[in-house]
Amino acid sequence: MTGAPDDGELLRRHLEGDHDAFAELVRRHRDHLWAVALRTLGNPEDAADAIQDALISAMRHAATFRGDAQLGTWLHRIVVNACLDRLRRRAAHPTTSLPDDDHEGARSIAPTARDEFDKRDTAADVHAALATLSADQRAAIVLVDIEGYPVDEVAAILEVPAGTVKSRCARGRAKLLPLLSHLRGEESGNPPPGGGVQPPTTAPREDLR
Repeated sequence: MTGAPDDGELLRRHLEGDHDAFAELVRRHRDHLWAVALRTLGNPEDAADAIQDALISAMRHAATFRGDAQLGTWLHRIVVNACLDRLRRRAAHPTTSLPDDDHEGARSIAPTARDEFDKRDTAADVHAALATLSADQRAAIVLVDIEGYPVDEVAAILEVPAGTVKSRCARGRAKLLPLLSHLRGEESGNPPPGGGVQPPTTAPREDLR
């Protein structure tokens, strides 16, 4: 009995015409990608659209994957870029966001991550505070402080030096601190990590079947 194929093997099969291989690759990483998109954009409908655009792009351009990073990192890079594009368009053409309580289509993409995120009382405060950051700072804060990715991996996802990631995080934390200071030690009496950012906790990340 052979083990499950690794990500590289699934990509190879996809390029050779296996229509199920890319779907399996997406299933492996979907929870992670959803959590990043939702927290970066702050709106499940926008997050669902960004992920859809990103995965269509990844599927169509899979042959361009150079193998200079893990496949998961490559997928994250495409999703984060799709999110950043939306944030920049939103900044150029601001509109009033709809409440995020009733988007069943978006919810179906990653119900575990979404439901856990909605349960946290601090979610609205974190969303509002993150919205005050630049797109680049928000992406860095989400990936490092909220999702917990190592700085080096975030640097690979964002395609910038590790020092730039650290700088964006430091500046973002400085802006967030006065906005979220009321959350410091709210639950435990101790200051939360990440320069005062108290992120909502995602449920255990399991493959969605």
